[in-house]
Amino acid sequence: MFVGKFITKRKFLVLNSSFLILSAVATAKPVPARLFQSGMVLQRGTEVPVWGQADAGEQVSVKFKKKTYTATADASGRWQVMLPSQKAGGPYEIVITGNDAQPQVLKDVLFGDVWLCSGQSNIDVMIERVYPQYGKVVDDYENPNIRMFRVQTEFDVDGPKNDIRPTNINWLPVNKDNAWRFSAVGYFLGREMYEKTGVPQGIIVNSLGGTPIQAWLSPDTLKQRWPEQYARTAFYQDADMVRAMNEANGKAQRRWQQMLDAADPGLSGNYADKNLDDSQWKRTDVFRTVGERQLSRDLTDDRRYNGSLWTRQHFTIDATHAGMGARLLVGTLYDADQTYVNGREVGHTSYQYPPRRYTIPAGVLTEGDNVITVRFTTKGGSPHFIPEKQYKLIFDDGVEVQLSDEWLVTDGARMPSQPGIDSGGQNLPSVLYNAMLYPLAPYPLQGVVWYQGESNTGDGAVYEQYLSQLIGGWRQLWQRPDMPFCVVQLANFLDPSDSPQQSGWAEVREAQRLTSEHMPHVGLAVAIDLGETVDIHPLRKREVAERIANVFDNLVWNKKSPLSPRVTNVQQDGTVITLTADQKLRTVTQLYEFETAGSDGRFRNAEASADGNRIIIRSAVENPVKVRYAWKNNPLRAGIYSEAGVPMSPMQLDLSEYGK
Repeated sequence: MFVGKFITKRKFLVLNSSFLILSAVATAKPVPARLFQSGMVLQRGTEVPVWGQADAGEQVSVKFKKKTYTATADASGRWQVMLPSQKAGGPYEIVITGNDAQPQVLKDVLFGDVWLCSGQSNIDVMIERVYPQYGKVVDDYENPNIRMFRVQTEFDVDGPKNDIRPTNINWLPVNKDNAWRFSAVGYFLGREMYEKTGVPQGIIVNSLGGTPIQAWLSPDTLKQRWPEQYARTAFYQDADMVRAMNEANGKAQRRWQQMLDAADPGLSGNYADKNLDDSQWKRTDVFRTVGERQLSRDLTDDRRYNGSLWTRQHFTIDATHAGMGARLLVGTLYDADQTYVNGREVGHTSYQYPPRRYTIPAGVLTEGDNVITVRFTTKGGSPHFIPEKQYKLIFDDGVEVQLSDEWLVTDGARMPSQPGIDSGGQNLPSVLYNAMLYPLAPYPLQGVVWYQGESNTGDGAVYEQYLSQLIGGWRQLWQRPDMPFCVVQLANFLDPSDSPQQSGWAEVREAQRLTSEHMPHVGLAVAIDLGETVDIHPLRKREVAERIANVFDNLVWNKKSPLSPRVTNVQQDGTVITLTADQKLRTVTQLYEFETAGSDGRFRNAEASADGNRIIIRSAVENPVKVRYAWKNNPLRAGIYSEAGVPMSPMQLDLSEYGK
């Protein structure tokens, strides 16, 4: 067990009673904002505001380190006091008292560094998802000096809220159990920063999968810059209308599912039965090889297949493993699934992305023939298995059995597309800023991680404007014009290509790069080599966190930790273009993923090599006016790295901006 120097495990047990403390706070006044709980981490080296709600005009006292700080609640009931700047350390107590209220004691408070991690689903990806990638790295680590706080999901169309959604348990110390459902990037960032600084770390995660950047922009920004965007949110400021639309959507979903289940011959005919005669089912290899790559093959030729589809696979086990418990890994499936082993349901998942890791209880498997049955349900797009994932059985004794790529397939019930009415929600402009971001300020932060962009790959032309406005707006909210931001660039994803291609992913990456170069105190964590062809949620989150930590090393403490190489100079001599980087590069005699274009705007592949801090590009175009690198959804052969092993960012350069 790891025990830090600021607090022992024995002292940290007070967090187990955090629910009781919060319950007491909820029934008394004054009430601190919900970020202020026992076990919290406050930012060192700066004044710390502590605020909350009370009765209008009520006198509030906050006692800290034998000194008392007072405030009077304003007409809206808001109160705030300022605690003096502190060095890293603790634990401390903060006692909050009102006129006649019972004192509220916030215990086990540490001072250190606090980081806010925000964005969409790649921040949301939990330790549980990436655990097979790291195993003992997670098993063998616990640190009570690293605390994790998860902002509960909520959105609001009406405007900024006073506080975040309540939760019973937060500010938990790092160990495997507490981190299991916490952001993997946030968890590993806390570990990295603790190792670098030796002071307590607080990780606040407020993110939501699938959300566009507009949902995180302030209403004032949208009203001023993009009023048509804000009008989308204003349309839903009719609670009765939204309630009716949500009820209609719920009824439509239930009706669709009821009709599907009633019509599905696989349910009435028990297609999951181990002894079912499946001799007439279609036998197919669900993956096919194309060159050196694996692609998913749809299980049906109709790409508009809606409804249910059934697949089965027989496998044989020996007497030694008969009756033994096991884990079933069924990769990632499109879209929803119900999975059975020998007729017993072992798991189900309602959407595409989570890896299917199902437990087969002891006694289910038998000697000889066994069968796995998967019922797919899709509401748009053909059902299929995702390649390059793990499809196998792992018995309790560690023995593994790989599943075959060959499955038996038959139709279930075909259905029309599910009708529905868009009732707004979490993707509307400003709604997450209102409910999940605005209430956090002005809780002091050391820096912010922004990991988002997948939902804006169709907005590459304006994403730099969005991102610049987000950073500027958040800094204004915290009244910190120099607040450090680390932007995590989109990783490689989707099918690779050997030819130049138009790419919304590349356009967003370029917007992220330009923002980091045009705005002060903004760094870029490049992840172009950490993605996966078939998964929008790549698993290598520890490596992402390491690169984020290096960015903050440079932004916050001006250390020289390894960063992505940047181009500092461009020279052109006919068809030869020389890029000079700000650091030495790994020598490579043949580089790929470079392209040049002439005045016609048509890009062609170009030859390139790297030596020292120079990249030499030999254009196939006579009079090149633009050069770009790794400008694809998935530039698998991008090969420019610093000597320290950090990849160069994808980029596009206009040669007219540089002298020849």
